[in-house]
Amino acid sequence: MTIHTPIQIGGISLKNRLIMAPLQQYAGTPEGFATNHHTEFYSRRANHVSLVIVESTAVSDSGRLFNNDIGIFTDHHIESLKKITEAVHAKQTPLFIQLSHGGRKSSPLVTKKLMAPSSIAYDEHYGSPEAMSLADIQQIAEQYRLAAKRSVMAGFDGIEIHAAHGFLIHQFLSPLSNQRIDSYGGSPENRSRFLRDVLTVIRGEVGKNYPITIRVSATDYVKGGLFPEDIARMLQPLESELDAVHVSTGGLVSAQPNHIYPAYQVPHAAIIKQHLKIPVIAVGIINSRSLADQIIQDQLADMIAIGRPLIEDPDFAAQLLQ
Repeated sequence: MTIHTPIQIGGISLKNRLIMAPLQQYAGTPEGFATNHHTEFYSRRANHVSLVIVESTAVSDSGRLFNNDIGIFTDHHIESLKKITEAVHAKQTPLFIQLSHGGRKSSPLVTKKLMAPSSIAYDEHYGSPEAMSLADIQQIAEQYRLAAKRSVMAGFDGIEIHAAHGFLIHQFLSPLSNQRIDSYGGSPENRSRFLRDVLTVIRGEVGKNYPITIRVSATDYVKGGLFPEDIARMLQPLESELDAVHVSTGGLVSAQPNHIYPAYQVPHAAIIKQHLKIPVIAVGIINSRSLADQIIQDQLADMIAIGRPLIEDPDFAAQLLQ
């Protein structure tokens, strides 16, 4: 197998194993609508990758990551997102939408009510969140369901659940940010309950054949936080409802890896792959054909995602596939 070998994600056949990672564009309107920039940006980069994953898209007006990100929290957002799907489909490339809620890392500039599993602040910039009630949990799960419904209406071919980089679902998963004493806190099973709720309502909305993937942070880079084995064990009971796992790292706290080098996150992806049967997507400075092929041939991951190089060079994927 190489990066050119076709692969299946759920009911979608991909022509190769190179996909475009979600890239924040900071080009949304104050109301969270996508703009012509997004349509042009994604369609321009859809020529050679087998799948485009659109940047994190807020399921709630109180869960936006930035004041200039995009959202899907009303029916009015569908039209601008549909322009993106139509433009990318014109390149014969499927695309997924990444659904997100910032939780305690929601933008202070636009968030009406800062919420998190527990009243633990990320830092002074974001401020102290309110611990979510059971009613809050149910409400946000419903927002994910409605966002999934709108995603299908907008023409997306699949959904990626954003459970990484310190945002709301990640906050529930990690004991560093989740100190609840109810059924949503404590044991790994309880800490993954909110993710299970979200996955259940999305799957119920889109049906069994519609692809759903998840992006996770495999490690919090600090003692007492999550590590790849923890993430794998939490995903195993949910595996039958997922079609792939996209492995990143960090973001829950300020801790950073000691060294960043080509493919530095791949060892974490490889550990998760040992525990799961669904395809694993690796990401993080995988910028040469030989490196990408080696990762796949050694079965450390099943697919390669590239991000930042595509900002600088829209045709970088073509070079990597040569």
